[in-house]
Amino acid sequence: MNKSLPPRDPGAALVRKAKAARRAGIGAQCACGESRPEALLRNGKRIICAACDRKRKGKATVDNHHPFGKANHPTTIPVWVNDHRADLSTAQYDWPKETRENPEGCPLLAGAGCIRGFVYTVVYLIKKGLLWIAEALEWLSDFLLEKMGPNWWLGTQLEQFAPRR
Repeated sequence: MNKSLPPRDPGAALVRKAKAARRAGIGAQCACGESRPEALLRNGKRIICAACDRKRKGKATVDNHHPFGKANHPTTIPVWVNDHRADLSTAQYDWPKETRENPEGCPLLAGAGCIRGFVYTVVYLIKKGLLWIAEALEWLSDFLLEKMGPNWWLGTQLEQFAPRR
């Protein structure tokens, strides 16, 4: 399942991803396991993610993200630095440049930025806050099926949540 919105300009998104991968190195990964090229930094020959780099320097690992684009609205939300770099900021680069930069302060482009930012932020929150629960429940269902057989929930309090057929 694709867990993100499709890029508006797939070619440009691919070029940005390829540049980040070249900068970090193909297949590069931080010692913590972070492998998204946009979150990785090159420290000489060593690869480190932005979060580990900040921890090492005693700095905060949370950024203030402008979900609607800094040029469109002053609101910020706290976001883990690696997600800020690899998910949310990269998604904003896919917005039309005029909306993202809004050089004249056009209220219509500001509104477009607010809509785009809201959509991408909600998708991010769904991925981070909810999808893992669905995946865990699916794993648990398979486990219980294997250990207790089909219809394992019959006669338990979970039976009340079974779909009516």
